[in-house]
Amino acid sequence: MPKISAVLIAQNEEDRIEAALRSVAFCDEIVVVDGGSHDTTPARVSALGARLLERPFDGFVAQKNFAVDHARHDIILSLDADEEVSHALRMEIQALSARDVLPFSGYRIPRVTHYLGREIRATDWYPDWQLRLFDRRQGRFEGDLVHESVKVKGLVGKLQGEILHRPYRDEEEHLRRIDRYTTLWAEAEHRKGRRTTPGYGAAASFFAFLRNYFLKGGILLGTAGLKISRLNAFYVAQKFAKLKALE
Repeated sequence: MPKISAVLIAQNEEDRIEAALRSVAFCDEIVVVDGGSHDTTPARVSALGARLLERPFDGFVAQKNFAVDHARHDIILSLDADEEVSHALRMEIQALSARDVLPFSGYRIPRVTHYLGREIRATDWYPDWQLRLFDRRQGRFEGDLVHESVKVKGLVGKLQGEILHRPYRDEEEHLRRIDRYTTLWAEAEHRKGRRTTPGYGAAASFFAFLRNYFLKGGILLGTAGLKISRLNAFYVAQKFAKLKALE
């Protein structure tokens, strides 16, 4: 039966790391790479029996691949510190690990976000498919400063159990994240030579709202759906405005 290494990266996550670690306690080992926390995150990781490695943070891709490379086993379950493995997902993974080999090189897993006191199963946020269970001999993380994902050689399957995602402690943190990520996106695209035209950002933002609120069911979530749809549209407007400013 293939053994599984759960790998996580963390930085100043003392209020969320324990839930993440407890959700992967069924794995054969847990590796946490800390990027320089100033709170009790490292102590909490060690107290729960996970293997703690420390490395200055220099980007999500580098940090996550460092964690993957230092795992003892080839089958990797990658989780963020603000995520948890649901009970249904745990059962699926344990059933897979009972086989001699995994049928696929990697598995995409649906991720559901908790926001404003509820699970969001609409808008662009759901199903937020993430390839998080994979054979490291067949793949690793790739991407830029803002978005990273696992790329594997070979066939990819899908699981039905969900990853539970709690990305924002409050709305203020959500807005700070939008500001940070749109800046990083604009800088990266500008370096690639991408340009935009007047009015494009406004049009893209408008269609982002329509897609989230009407086409992807945000309207069914009431106030939460309206707020998420507006913030997703704001995200789009900000990234193109910042790209235009860099020109």
